[in-house]
Amino acid sequence: MRVLEKHGLRQQVNVRFFAPPDDLAPCFTTFYKMEVVLPQGRTVTDHLQPEWANLRFFMRNPPRATVGDGQSLSARFTATGPSSHPMRFEMGSCSMWGIGLLPLGWARYVQEPAEDYADTIFDGETHPSFARFVPLCKKLCASSGSDEDEFSAITEFFRELAPPPKDAARILAIHEAMIDPYLIEVATLAERVGLTKRTLERVCGRHFGFPPQLLLRRQRMMRSLAAFMLADMKSWSETIDRHYHDQAHFVHEFHSFMGMSPSQYARMEHPILDAFMAERQRVWGSPVQTLDPPRSTDLPEPRREVSPERE
Repeated sequence: MRVLEKHGLRQQVNVRFFAPPDDLAPCFTTFYKMEVVLPQGRTVTDHLQPEWANLRFFMRNPPRATVGDGQSLSARFTATGPSSHPMRFEMGSCSMWGIGLLPLGWARYVQEPAEDYADTIFDGETHPSFARFVPLCKKLCASSGSDEDEFSAITEFFRELAPPPKDAARILAIHEAMIDPYLIEVATLAERVGLTKRTLERVCGRHFGFPPQLLLRRQRMMRSLAAFMLADMKSWSETIDRHYHDQAHFVHEFHSFMGMSPSQYARMEHPILDAFMAERQRVWGSPVQTLDPPRSTDLPEPRREVSPERE
Protein backbone atom coordinates (compact mmCIF):
# COMPACT_ATOMS: atom_id res chain seq x y z
CA MET A 1 0.00 0.00 0.00
CA ARG A 2 1.25 3.47 -0.84
CA VAL A 3 -0.21 6.60 0.73
CA LEU A 4 0.57 9.99 -0.84
CA GLU A 5 -0.46 13.49 0.14
CA LYS A 6 -0.05 16.40 -2.24
CA HIS A 7 -1.77 19.81 -2.29
CA GLY A 8 -3.97 18.60 0.57
CA LEU A 9 -5.18 15.54 -1.35
CA ARG A 10 -4.61 12.28 0.50
CA GLN A 11 -4.46 9.33 -1.85
CA GLN A 12 -4.10 5.64 -1.13
CA VAL A 13 -3.06 3.10 -3.76
CA ASN A 14 -3.06 -0.55 -2.79
CA VAL A 15 -2.01 -3.03 -5.48
CA ARG A 16 -1.39 -6.79 -5.26
CA PHE A 17 0.30 -8.70 -8.06
CA PHE A 18 -0.42 -12.36 -8.73
CA ALA A 19 1.96 -14.46 -10.83
CA PRO A 20 0.28 -16.51 -13.57
CA PRO A 21 0.49 -20.26 -12.92
CA ASP A 22 3.08 -22.08 -15.03
CA ASP A 23 0.61 -23.41 -17.58
CA LEU A 24 -0.71 -19.89 -18.30
CA ALA A 25 2.53 -17.95 -17.82
CA PRO A 26 3.41 -17.54 -21.54
CA CYS A 27 0.10 -15.75 -22.12
CA PHE A 28 0.03 -13.09 -19.39
CA THR A 29 2.14 -10.35 -17.87
CA THR A 30 0.55 -10.28 -14.42
CA PHE A 31 -2.84 -10.35 -12.79
CA TYR A 32 -3.31 -7.54 -10.29
CA LYS A 33 -5.95 -6.27 -7.90
CA MET A 34 -5.85 -2.52 -7.27
CA GLU A 35 -7.74 -0.34 -4.81
CA VAL A 36 -7.58 3.44 -5.07
CA VAL A 37 -8.97 5.52 -2.21
CA LEU A 38 -9.48 9.28 -2.59
CA PRO A 39 -11.51 11.84 -0.65
CA GLN A 40 -15.21 11.81 -1.52
CA GLY A 41 -15.87 13.26 -4.96
CA ARG A 42 -12.19 13.79 -5.84
CA THR A 43 -10.43 12.42 -8.90
CA VAL A 44 -6.87 12.23 -10.19
CA THR A 45 -5.57 12.19 -13.76
CA ASP A 46 -2.70 10.12 -15.13
CA HIS A 47 -1.42 8.66 -18.41
CA LEU A 48 -0.89 4.98 -19.18
CA GLN A 49 2.27 4.36 -21.16
CA PRO A 50 2.49 2.22 -24.32
CA GLU A 51 1.85 -1.40 -23.38
CA TRP A 52 0.53 -4.77 -24.49
CA ALA A 53 -3.20 -5.54 -24.57
CA ASN A 54 -5.17 -5.42 -21.33
CA LEU A 55 -8.48 -6.48 -19.84
CA ARG A 56 -9.66 -4.38 -16.88
CA PHE A 57 -12.67 -5.12 -14.71
CA PHE A 58 -13.93 -2.36 -12.39
CA MET A 59 -16.02 -3.53 -9.46
CA ARG A 60 -17.01 0.05 -8.69
CA ASN A 61 -16.64 3.55 -10.11
CA PRO A 62 -14.89 2.91 -13.47
CA PRO A 63 -12.60 5.72 -14.63
CA ARG A 64 -12.94 7.65 -17.88
CA ALA A 65 -10.16 6.82 -20.33
CA THR A 66 -9.27 8.73 -23.50
CA VAL A 67 -7.08 7.43 -26.31
CA GLY A 68 -5.16 10.10 -28.19
CA ASP A 69 -7.23 13.17 -29.01
CA GLY A 70 -10.56 11.42 -29.44
CA GLN A 71 -12.05 8.16 -28.24
CA SER A 72 -13.26 8.37 -24.63
CA LEU A 73 -14.88 5.60 -22.62
CA SER A 74 -16.08 4.72 -19.13
CA ALA A 75 -17.18 1.10 -18.65
CA ARG A 76 -16.93 -1.58 -15.99
CA PHE A 77 -15.08 -3.87 -18.46
CA THR A 78 -12.56 -2.16 -20.73
CA ALA A 79 -10.42 -3.97 -23.28
CA THR A 80 -7.45 -2.35 -24.97
CA GLY A 81 -5.32 -3.57 -27.82
CA PRO A 82 -1.53 -3.16 -27.83
CA SER A 83 -0.58 0.50 -27.77
CA SER A 84 2.13 2.79 -29.05
CA HIS A 85 0.72 5.98 -27.49
CA PRO A 86 -0.37 6.95 -23.96
CA MET A 87 -3.93 6.71 -22.71
CA ARG A 88 -5.19 9.46 -20.42
CA PHE A 89 -7.51 8.45 -17.59
CA GLU A 90 -9.38 10.26 -14.85
CA MET A 91 -9.94 8.09 -11.79
CA GLY A 92 -11.72 8.45 -8.47
CA SER A 93 -11.89 5.88 -5.70
CA CYS A 94 -12.26 2.49 -7.35
CA SER A 95 -11.60 -1.23 -7.13
CA MET A 96 -10.41 -3.25 -10.12
CA TRP A 97 -8.76 -6.36 -11.53
CA GLY A 98 -6.23 -5.89 -14.32
CA ILE A 99 -5.06 -8.61 -16.69
CA GLY A 100 -2.18 -8.02 -19.08
CA LEU A 101 -2.22 -10.10 -22.26
CA LEU A 102 1.15 -10.89 -23.81
CA PRO A 103 1.15 -11.39 -27.61
CA LEU A 104 0.62 -15.13 -27.12
CA GLY A 105 -2.30 -14.39 -24.81
CA TRP A 106 -3.89 -12.16 -27.45
CA ALA A 107 -3.43 -14.88 -30.09
CA ARG A 108 -4.89 -17.55 -27.80
CA TYR A 109 -7.85 -15.73 -26.27
CA VAL A 110 -8.85 -12.85 -28.57
CA GLN A 111 -7.97 -14.60 -31.84
CA GLU A 112 -8.22 -11.46 -33.96
CA PRO A 113 -5.50 -9.51 -35.85
CA ALA A 114 -3.92 -7.35 -33.13
CA GLU A 115 -3.09 -4.61 -35.66
CA ASP A 116 -6.85 -4.00 -36.08
CA TYR A 117 -7.18 -3.23 -32.35
CA ALA A 118 -3.98 -1.26 -31.75
CA ASP A 119 -4.21 2.05 -29.85
CA THR A 120 -7.92 1.54 -29.22
CA ILE A 121 -10.14 1.04 -26.18
CA PHE A 122 -13.40 -0.91 -26.19
CA ASP A 123 -16.37 -1.59 -23.94
CA GLY A 124 -15.77 -5.29 -23.46
CA GLU A 125 -19.39 -6.00 -22.59
CA THR A 126 -20.68 -4.73 -25.95
CA HIS A 127 -17.88 -5.49 -28.43
CA PRO A 128 -18.23 -8.95 -30.02
CA SER A 129 -14.48 -9.66 -30.02
CA PHE A 130 -14.46 -9.60 -26.21
CA ALA A 131 -17.80 -11.32 -25.58
CA ARG A 132 -16.08 -14.47 -24.32
CA PHE A 133 -14.74 -12.51 -21.33
CA VAL A 134 -18.13 -11.16 -20.22
CA PRO A 135 -18.85 -14.15 -17.90
CA LEU A 136 -15.60 -13.38 -16.07
CA CYS A 137 -16.61 -9.72 -15.79
CA LYS A 138 -19.95 -10.65 -14.27
CA LYS A 139 -18.32 -13.06 -11.83
CA LEU A 140 -15.72 -10.56 -10.61
CA CYS A 141 -18.14 -7.65 -10.37
CA ALA A 142 -20.54 -9.74 -8.27
CA SER A 143 -17.87 -11.38 -6.11
CA SER A 144 -17.66 -10.92 -2.37
CA GLY A 145 -14.78 -13.37 -1.96
CA SER A 146 -11.14 -12.80 -1.09
CA ASP A 147 -8.51 -11.69 -3.59
CA GLU A 148 -7.15 -15.24 -3.58
CA ASP A 149 -10.58 -16.71 -4.39
CA GLU A 150 -11.08 -14.24 -7.22
CA PHE A 151 -7.61 -14.98 -8.61
CA SER A 152 -8.38 -18.69 -8.55
CA ALA A 153 -11.61 -18.03 -10.48
CA ILE A 154 -9.66 -16.00 -13.06
CA THR A 155 -7.06 -18.70 -13.69
CA GLU A 156 -9.67 -21.46 -13.96
CA PHE A 157 -11.62 -19.33 -16.42
CA PHE A 158 -8.64 -18.90 -18.73
CA ARG A 159 -7.58 -22.55 -18.48
CA GLU A 160 -10.93 -23.62 -19.89
CA LEU A 161 -11.33 -20.86 -22.47
CA ALA A 162 -9.08 -21.84 -25.39
CA PRO A 163 -6.07 -24.05 -26.29
CA PRO A 164 -2.69 -22.53 -27.30
CA PRO A 165 -2.62 -21.32 -30.94
CA LYS A 166 -0.73 -23.25 -33.58
CA ASP A 167 1.72 -20.34 -34.03
CA ALA A 168 2.62 -20.28 -30.31
CA ALA A 169 6.29 -21.27 -30.61
CA ARG A 170 6.95 -18.66 -33.29
CA ILE A 171 5.22 -15.91 -31.28
CA LEU A 172 7.27 -16.73 -28.18
CA ALA A 173 10.54 -16.82 -30.13
CA ILE A 174 9.91 -13.34 -31.58
CA HIS A 175 8.86 -11.96 -28.19
CA GLU A 176 11.91 -13.36 -26.41
CA ALA A 177 14.29 -11.94 -29.02
CA MET A 178 12.53 -8.57 -29.08
CA ILE A 179 13.15 -7.73 -25.43
CA ASP A 180 16.94 -8.09 -25.78
CA PRO A 181 18.21 -4.53 -25.11
CA TYR A 182 21.09 -5.07 -27.52
CA LEU A 183 18.82 -5.98 -30.45
CA ILE A 184 17.82 -2.88 -32.43
CA GLU A 185 17.71 -4.01 -36.07
CA VAL A 186 14.83 -5.81 -37.77
CA ALA A 187 17.25 -7.84 -39.89
CA THR A 188 18.93 -9.15 -36.74
CA LEU A 189 15.56 -10.00 -35.22
CA ALA A 190 14.50 -11.90 -38.36
CA GLU A 191 17.77 -13.80 -38.45
CA ARG A 192 17.60 -14.72 -34.78
CA VAL A 193 14.11 -16.22 -35.06
CA GLY A 194 14.75 -17.82 -38.45
CA LEU A 195 12.13 -15.91 -40.46
CA THR A 196 12.16 -13.78 -43.58
CA LYS A 197 11.46 -10.10 -43.02
CA ARG A 198 8.14 -10.47 -44.80
CA THR A 199 6.99 -13.30 -42.56
CA LEU A 200 8.21 -11.40 -39.50
CA GLU A 201 6.16 -8.36 -40.58
CA ARG A 202 3.06 -10.50 -40.98
CA VAL A 203 3.40 -12.33 -37.66
CA CYS A 204 4.14 -9.12 -35.74
CA GLY A 205 1.17 -7.31 -37.24
CA ARG A 206 -1.23 -10.14 -36.47
CA HIS A 207 -0.09 -11.03 -32.96
CA PHE A 208 1.92 -8.04 -31.66
CA GLY A 209 -0.11 -5.23 -33.23
CA PHE A 210 2.68 -3.31 -34.95
CA PRO A 211 5.50 -3.73 -37.49
CA PRO A 212 8.75 -5.08 -36.00
CA GLN A 213 10.61 -1.78 -36.51
CA LEU A 214 8.06 0.11 -34.43
CA LEU A 215 8.09 -2.62 -31.77
CA LEU A 216 11.87 -2.37 -31.38
CA ARG A 217 11.63 1.43 -31.19
CA ARG A 218 8.90 1.12 -28.55
CA GLN A 219 11.10 -1.24 -26.50
CA ARG A 220 13.96 1.26 -26.56
CA MET A 221 11.73 4.17 -25.56
CA MET A 222 10.09 2.21 -22.74
CA ARG A 223 13.45 1.15 -21.33
CA SER A 224 14.36 4.83 -21.09
CA LEU A 225 11.01 5.95 -19.68
CA ALA A 226 10.88 3.20 -17.04
CA ALA A 227 14.44 3.95 -15.91
CA PHE A 228 13.62 7.66 -15.67
CA MET A 229 10.52 7.14 -13.52
CA LEU A 230 12.20 4.65 -11.20
CA ALA A 231 15.12 7.04 -10.73
CA ASP A 232 12.69 9.64 -9.31
CA MET A 233 12.94 11.51 -12.60
CA LYS A 234 16.45 12.78 -11.87
CA SER A 235 17.70 13.38 -15.39
CA TRP A 236 16.82 12.12 -18.84
CA SER A 237 20.51 12.19 -19.82
CA GLU A 238 21.25 9.62 -17.09
CA THR A 239 18.54 7.19 -18.14
CA ILE A 240 18.11 7.29 -21.92
CA ASP A 241 18.92 4.07 -23.77
CA ARG A 242 22.48 3.66 -25.02
CA HIS A 243 21.29 3.08 -28.58
CA TYR A 244 19.96 6.59 -29.16
CA HIS A 245 22.38 8.57 -31.30
CA ASP A 246 22.07 11.61 -29.04
CA GLN A 247 19.56 13.39 -26.84
CA ALA A 248 17.89 15.03 -29.84
CA HIS A 249 17.21 11.57 -31.28
CA PHE A 250 15.65 10.51 -27.98
CA VAL A 251 13.48 13.66 -27.77
CA HIS A 252 12.18 13.06 -31.29
CA GLU A 253 11.34 9.42 -30.53
CA PHE A 254 9.74 10.28 -27.19
CA HIS A 255 7.48 12.82 -28.84
CA SER A 256 6.56 10.30 -31.55
CA PHE A 257 5.30 7.82 -28.96
CA MET A 258 4.09 9.99 -26.09
CA GLY A 259 2.79 13.02 -27.99
CA MET A 260 4.79 15.42 -25.84
CA SER A 261 8.38 16.29 -25.01
CA PRO A 262 10.29 14.55 -22.20
CA SER A 263 10.33 17.80 -20.23
CA GLN A 264 6.54 18.15 -20.55
CA TYR A 265 6.11 14.59 -19.30
CA ALA A 266 8.48 15.19 -16.39
CA ARG A 267 6.44 18.19 -15.23
CA MET A 268 3.26 16.13 -15.06
CA GLU A 269 2.13 14.42 -11.89
CA HIS A 270 1.67 10.65 -12.05
CA PRO A 271 -0.31 9.85 -8.90
CA ILE A 272 -1.32 6.33 -9.95
CA LEU A 273 1.52 5.29 -12.23
CA ASP A 274 4.30 6.26 -9.81
CA ALA A 275 2.87 4.03 -7.10
CA PHE A 276 1.97 1.23 -9.51
CA MET A 277 5.37 1.07 -11.23
CA ALA A 278 7.34 1.20 -7.98
CA GLU A 279 5.32 -1.67 -6.52
CA ARG A 280 5.49 -3.67 -9.75
CA GLN A 281 9.27 -3.30 -9.81
CA ARG A 282 9.55 -4.30 -6.16
CA VAL A 283 7.28 -7.35 -6.38
CA TRP A 284 7.63 -8.46 -9.99
CA GLY A 285 11.12 -7.23 -10.89
CA SER A 286 9.88 -5.30 -13.92
CA PRO A 287 8.23 -1.85 -13.81
CA VAL A 288 6.25 -2.06 -17.07
CA GLN A 289 4.75 -4.96 -19.01
CA THR A 290 6.53 -4.20 -22.29
CA LEU A 291 9.80 -5.16 -20.58
CA ASP A 292 8.45 -8.48 -19.25
CA PRO A 293 9.98 -11.59 -20.84
CA PRO A 294 7.71 -14.38 -22.01
CA ARG A 295 7.57 -16.94 -19.21
CA SER A 296 8.65 -20.58 -19.37
CA THR A 297 6.82 -22.99 -21.66
CA ASP A 298 7.18 -26.52 -22.97
CA LEU A 299 6.08 -25.64 -26.48
CA PRO A 300 8.21 -26.99 -29.36
CA GLU A 301 10.86 -24.93 -31.11
CA PRO A 302 9.51 -22.73 -33.91
CA ARG A 303 10.05 -23.89 -37.49
CA ARG A 304 12.86 -21.96 -39.16
CA GLU A 305 12.48 -20.83 -42.73
CA VAL A 306 15.17 -22.43 -44.84
CA SER A 307 15.41 -19.91 -47.66
CA PRO A 308 15.37 -16.24 -46.56
CA GLU A 309 14.98 -15.10 -50.18
CA ARG A 310 11.81 -17.08 -50.86
CA GLU A 311 8.39 -16.96 -49.24
